[in-house]
Amino acid sequence: MDSRIQSAMDAVAAAQNEGLITEGAKENIANWLTQARYQEYLPELLSHIEQKAWKKLDDAYWTIIPFGTGGRRGRMYPIGSNAINDRTIGESAQGLADYILSQKDRPQNLSCAIAYDTRHRSRHFAELCASIMIANGFHVYFLDDYRATPQLSFAVRKYGCTCGIMVTASHNPPSDNAVKVYWSTGGQVLPPHDANIIDRVMNVEKIHRVDFATALVQKNVTIVTQAVDVDFRDAALEYAWPGSRSAKIVYSPLHGVGGFVVPSLLSAAGFEHVIAYGPHSTPDGDFPNVPGHVSNPENPAVFDAIADYAKSIGGDIVLATDPDCDRMGCSCPLTTAPNSPWATINGNQLGALLTDFVLGKRKQAGDLPANGYVIKTLVTTELIRKIAESYGARCEGNIHVGFKWIAGLMDECGPDDFLFGTEESHGYLIGQYARDKDGAVACLLMAQLAADLKDRGLTLHQRLSELLQEHGVYLEDLINVQMEGSEGMANMKKLMQAFRDAPPSSIAGLPVVAVRDYGKRTRRKPDGTLEPLNAPSSNMLILDLGSPGSTTPSGNAIAVRPSGTEPKIKFYLFGHEAIPASGSLESTLKLVSDRIGAMKTDIKKLA
Repeated sequence: MDSRIQSAMDAVAAAQNEGLITEGAKENIANWLTQARYQEYLPELLSHIEQKAWKKLDDAYWTIIPFGTGGRRGRMYPIGSNAINDRTIGESAQGLADYILSQKDRPQNLSCAIAYDTRHRSRHFAELCASIMIANGFHVYFLDDYRATPQLSFAVRKYGCTCGIMVTASHNPPSDNAVKVYWSTGGQVLPPHDANIIDRVMNVEKIHRVDFATALVQKNVTIVTQAVDVDFRDAALEYAWPGSRSAKIVYSPLHGVGGFVVPSLLSAAGFEHVIAYGPHSTPDGDFPNVPGHVSNPENPAVFDAIADYAKSIGGDIVLATDPDCDRMGCSCPLTTAPNSPWATINGNQLGALLTDFVLGKRKQAGDLPANGYVIKTLVTTELIRKIAESYGARCEGNIHVGFKWIAGLMDECGPDDFLFGTEESHGYLIGQYARDKDGAVACLLMAQLAADLKDRGLTLHQRLSELLQEHGVYLEDLINVQMEGSEGMANMKKLMQAFRDAPPSSIAGLPVVAVRDYGKRTRRKPDGTLEPLNAPSSNMLILDLGSPGSTTPSGNAIAVRPSGTEPKIKFYLFGHEAIPASGSLESTLKLVSDRIGAMKTDIKKLA
């Protein structure tokens, strides 16, 4: 062994003994020091070791970056098994190619659609993935500019591709990037393909590559940006129903790709008053003018400055999409009164409003299918189910977090009867043109709803109150507990185990009447009795709460799960109460709101 490498190995072992790096980091660094497949990264790694940059090394190597609900995502760093870099991105593309090539029933002509967002190095990683797929015999359909994730899903379907790759880290901080891997359906990979691809990725020895520029000249790449733009817009316009176009809309792409998609779609649908919010309109991976530099439309603070601008020009609604334009958020006035305060609408509430709007429009048009259905996830509000059933549609909701499950269930149940799909984290889909959430079409739907309501003298908030008055009060909230690095991962595991082994007997004064363990697929009662749980397996718990003195679930609940894409554990809070015959919406809202507040207090103590 080379003396410099031996010296590095000794230094790494000593650092681990002194507690400066974890055992996992020691093992992964040793692999990168000694295995031929990592040799191009050796100079950088040796430099880090000689500089004793142990914290950076532990962060970069303590584990092997996994595939989560949305693909392989993490912080960019030039070296490391737990970082996004040329090696980990290259392994992802090569592993995907290896798996497809191993299939006996693979198509004769292999192809892959590739797109990328405005993040740092997204174009570089997209070209890297293209060069790898071409070297493995795939033709590449390439979106040659910043484009939206749903457009990538659409392109996979339009060109009959074997697979697709989207380079994006969605709404993560500027430090991060990722790849999302898509199957021939246009949806993200599902079992058994996901586990089999991961197995191939973890065992990649050699990454095959060609020169991207040469591949362009040799016509192994087809540039499809313009064709996808036109056909994607036309597909979305099928859901531009007759109705008002009176709303004055302020739109922000939050420095992402949405500016290339949303304004032109709204204009084509007949909206003449769409104003781009200037400070967010420039594509920029630093997201410089967004609070905290995190372009997440789930965060109400993102809308503060945009709403102030909208108020100053007499706007009716603010719409925003995340960097890859697959999520949509919104803010609008509470009432139609002059100088009304503005407020955001959370993902559950947007899902309820859009479900009602879509089903109402289909009913009005007379084309609501007899077997029509909507899809939501287990952690999305049950108000969606109540609304769907009020239209005679069913709600499919026994699926886990991640829009890939909605897309998969859509194909399983039959896309012809699919009406709408929604998840609490601001993801929405209508129609059959894509198999992933679409922030652009969500903006189109919200613009139509806001205009219809404006002509009725209502705001979105007032329409939401009408839905609660009709179906009962449903309120939800979310607590995110950040747990970074190897220590954070260990703490996450301990916390999940504690909730499994010794869940609290009550929360917010309500008894815990059952614990649904989706990892073990059991439902446990307080006396320890176990019942089988008919549900897909996942590392999630749901604590069902009863009314005081009752053992029957009341619709109030708390779900606990580690994020599949970020270093955090999430607590989803669900509050529900029917409006008593002698009660009012306002008093019931206060009751449930206070209950949610008490849940948050108790959970924060436990976490």
